[in-house]
Amino acid sequence: MLRKAQTAEAEQGPGAAGDAQGMSVEARTQAQLVTRRFFRHKGALIGMIVFGFVVVLSVTSIGAGPLPGWWDKNATSTGAILDGGRPTLSVWPTFLGGGGVHLGEHPFGQDNTGRDYFALTMRGTQVSLVIACLVGLVATFVGTVIGAAAGYFRGWAEAFLMRITDVIIAIPALVLAALIGALVGGRGIVLFGIFLGLITWTQTARLVRGEVLSLREKEFVEAARSVGTSAKRIIFKHILPNTVGIIIVSVTLAIAAAVLLESALSFLGLGVQPPDTSLGRLITDYRTALTTRPWLFYWPGLFIIAIALSVNFIGDGLRDAFDPRQNRVRN
Repeated sequence: MLRKAQTAEAEQGPGAAGDAQGMSVEARTQAQLVTRRFFRHKGALIGMIVFGFVVVLSVTSIGAGPLPGWWDKNATSTGAILDGGRPTLSVWPTFLGGGGVHLGEHPFGQDNTGRDYFALTMRGTQVSLVIACLVGLVATFVGTVIGAAAGYFRGWAEAFLMRITDVIIAIPALVLAALIGALVGGRGIVLFGIFLGLITWTQTARLVRGEVLSLREKEFVEAARSVGTSAKRIIFKHILPNTVGIIIVSVTLAIAAAVLLESALSFLGLGVQPPDTSLGRLITDYRTALTTRPWLFYWPGLFIIAIALSVNFIGDGLRDAFDPRQNRVRN
C-alpha cells in the first residue's frame, strides 16, 4: 500500500501536494449562503419576475396616488363601446403572420358602460395587492409576538395564548373573514386588510412557538439568562433573529393566501365595495358574462392566479434557502 501511494504521488508530480495545500474554502456569512441558495432556485426566480412585473405594470400604467401613469385612461371614465367591447390586444409574432405586440385602444376590452377594462384590472390589482400585503404583515406580526411569548414563557401564558389560537382555528376562516367583510368591507381597504390580518395569524403563531420552544433551551439563551438579561431582550435580540427564516416564509404564504381570501370575499359581495374595485370584485361583477364576453372574467382571474402562484414560488424558494436541510438547492 505504501509503494502504491508513493507511485501515485510520483505520477502526480511534485506540484500536486502544493496545489492541495494552497486550496482554501471561501468563507460565507449566513446571509450570503441564503442569498446564494435562493437565487439558485429557478421557481423562486420566475416567481420574482412575474410578481415584479405585475406590481410594476399595475403601478406605472394607471399611476398610484400622486404618481402619474403612462396609460391615458382610468378606471372610472366611460366612453363609446367599440367593436362590442372586445379586446384590442394582439401579441402574434410577425413571423406567424401577425402584427407583433399591439395594445390598441382597449387592450383588455370594455365593460358594459364603456370603461376601459385594462384600467379597471390594474386598479383591481393594486387594491388586491394592498390588502394582501396588509394581511401578510399584520398576521405575521401578531402571530410572531403571540408564538414567541407562548414558546418562551410556557406555563399559564402558553396555555392561555394557545387556547385562544385553538378557538380561532376551530372557526372556519371564511366565516370569520365574511363577518369582518360585512362589518368593515365598505370602510376602506386599509381597515379591511388590517382586520383580515387579525384573524389569519394562527398558523404563524404555531410555527414560531415550535421554533422558540427549541431555541429557548440552547446554550446561548441559558447564558443570557444567567447574566440577568431580561426576557424581552432575550426574545427580541437572541431568539427571534434565529427564527427569521420562518417569519419571512410566513409573510409570503400569508400574502398568497390573502389574495385568494380577498377574492373569495369580494366574489361573495363581502369584500371591497363600489365605487372601488378589486380582482375578486371584477369577477363578481362580470361572472354572468362568462359565455358572452369571457374576457371580462378571464383577465382578473389570470392576474389572481399569477399573483398567488408567484408569491407561493417565492415562499418555496425562501423556505429552501433558509433551511440548510433542504437538498434541492446546492450551497
